[in-house]
Amino acid sequence: MIRVGVCGGIGSGKSEACRIFARFGVPVYVADERAKELMQQQSLLGELQLAFGDCFEGEELNRKRLAERVFGDTEELQRLNAIVHPAVRADFRSWCSQQQADYVVLESAILFEAKFDTEVDISVGVLAPMPLRIERVVKRDGCSEEHARQRIAVQMSDDDILARATFTIVNIAMEDFVRDIEELNGRIRQRAALQSKQC
Repeated sequence: MIRVGVCGGIGSGKSEACRIFARFGVPVYVADERAKELMQQQSLLGELQLAFGDCFEGEELNRKRLAERVFGDTEELQRLNAIVHPAVRADFRSWCSQQQADYVVLESAILFEAKFDTEVDISVGVLAPMPLRIERVVKRDGCSEEHARQRIAVQMSDDDILARATFTIVNIAMEDFVRDIEELNGRIRQRAALQSKQC
């Protein structure tokens, strides 16, 4: 089974790409969603409470307060990631072992930063022009253009993703975007079929 990592900055259309892969019958693991779920489990809550006690209200983690605390603070973000990322990595491996597909997709905005790319065989970067990304974020989140720019600025640049990803897809027009993913789906399934014959 081939493991494919899909990444892209906010407003690029990474999540939309994964929804299209899912329509083609590909199991998708959404790292951000799973991280939120894992952070509510007792095994991680204890560690989080020790490191970020002021972000708790009794036994409940206030995720908004935690996000505000680590945003823009590299040291605090690293502390949080050191707790959460190993749990996500182990959870993804466990999830993969339960799948019966030609290939699976790991959706992660921080695929390379978190070194989750070491868990996949192929990486796909979703890119989009900056003005379009800003427009999408403002429309989706109801935030200011300045806030959208700040969020984009702290993420890996499109140039870095372009340099590191196995494949890149540019998301401007939906029709072209779907066609490109459909073509990539075919290529990955061919590779999976070849691997299967060699085993």
